Amino acid sequence: MNNEQMTNSLNGESQHETRRQMEHFWSDHSKDGTLEEMMLDTQAKTLSIQEQPEILSLLPSVKGMKVLELGAGIGRFTGVLAEEADYVTAVDFMEKFIDKNKETHGNKNNVEFIHADVTALDFPPESFDVIFSNWLMMYLTDEEVIQLAAKTLSWLTKDGFLFFRESCFYQSGNKKRDFNPTVYRNPAYYNAVFQGTVTGEHNADNAGAGFELIFSRSVQCYIKLKNNQNQFCWLMQKTRLDMDANHGFQTFQKFLDNQQYTRDGILRYEKIFGDGYVSTGGARTTEGFVAMLDLKPGLRVLDVGAGIGGGDFYMAEKYGVAVVGMDLSSNMIEIAMDRARAHKGLEVQFEIADVTKRDYKPESFDVIYSRDTILHIADKKTLFTKFLTWLKPGGKLLISDYCCGDLPHTETFKMYVAQRGYTLCTPEQYGKLLEEAGFVSVNAEDRTWQFIEALEGEKTRVENNKEEFMKDFSEDDFKYLIDGWTNKLIRTKAGDQKWGLFLAKKNKAKET
Repeated sequence: MNNEQMTNSLNGESQHETRRQMEHFWSDHSKDGTLEEMMLDTQAKTLSIQEQPEILSLLPSVKGMKVLELGAGIGRFTGVLAEEADYVTAVDFMEKFIDKNKETHGNKNNVEFIHADVTALDFPPESFDVIFSNWLMMYLTDEEVIQLAAKTLSWLTKDGFLFFRESCFYQSGNKKRDFNPTVYRNPAYYNAVFQGTVTGEHNADNAGAGFELIFSRSVQCYIKLKNNQNQFCWLMQKTRLDMDANHGFQTFQKFLDNQQYTRDGILRYEKIFGDGYVSTGGARTTEGFVAMLDLKPGLRVLDVGAGIGGGDFYMAEKYGVAVVGMDLSSNMIEIAMDRARAHKGLEVQFEIADVTKRDYKPESFDVIYSRDTILHIADKKTLFTKFLTWLKPGGKLLISDYCCGDLPHTETFKMYVAQRGYTLCTPEQYGKLLEEAGFVSVNAEDRTWQFIEALEGEKTRVENNKEEFMKDFSEDDFKYLIDGWTNKLIRTKAGDQKWGLFLAKKNKAKET
């Protein structure tokens, strides 16, 4: 037996032992098929009242869809899914749970119940439109998770959705549960595994298909009821990956996380912008802009491009608002969530999300706030239309963003924009796009003067505190920031680059 065969054999024995131990554990915890047994929590009924609707609210529409439910348990979600879906295939490892599910929902003619180990499942390619899993992968080995990621991608139809929720261990790496071999993994593990899954199977339409993240976020009811921030859920979509469109990376998120917003790069930016901030002017511009919004306790704010959360903590603490901070960079949000532990009691939640694909219920927010983020998005008008839908009548929108001056632009500026993947327009054009999307009272300001003022102050502060900077960073890091800010000043003073501030409203509801 060669080394590879021996490794495969050992892996096989390990997986077999995992399944044996898991079956033994769940045999002891499924004798009555109760909710408490399945959720491993004596407070299961109280939790489920809030948890079930929260999880369901995060799913894409399953109306008319073929749904695969992995780890269906006693059917907490099976019956609800079956009300909308064309067909639900409910799978669980434990026969007692499947029997209970069948007892409750067996009267539905659009549900198939399968007692099986998920690692042994095999379905034809493109069998399902939506795959749903609630607490499953923490019971699998790393190798089994990787295998399942490939299988789910294969089983999904073109543009199909994968939703899964897991207990995680956010602080550092992975952590074994009290019973071996169940594992709490860092959320970054699941991001890496599923977004690294690519297939070239089946047909030309699916060649080069992979998962693209729609969002990843914590389950809020667990934070409120149990102070547990380690329950995470993901929504991903099967898509054709276009590396040319994403600067050589599988997805735009990978481009951001591996190029412009590496973890070290973010912390380096924070040194020049100020603690908690990665946008122009740091706390000073944040305080000035937020003051324009007339925030009051109880209002809901969506921060698009939240970065590492400084502005969100400020709004929640000073004004008593509830904030949802989203950013496509997983590095940004991981840092923000680390910082959130020092801001307990504030109603701030973070999610890794693609705002162009994310969907919220109409009229979910009183304010939408965005700082130097929409420069990454080509179709701004469509995004602004979504913003309008998400805002309540009379809601406000505030955006600061990189803009460009009138043509012609220098070749150096063109190269800079292309390398960063920006799509820029003039402040006037930006304001017109907001009006075309349906916003009223649009105030589009050229704030380049303020941008220059902030750049000069930030550059001077770092130069004057080089010794302090060098305690955490290198000479190359120092040079990178100084050169970067020098070039920004050259671009702005030449008229190529501008900075805009945009304030707009959604019309109030008409009186009847």
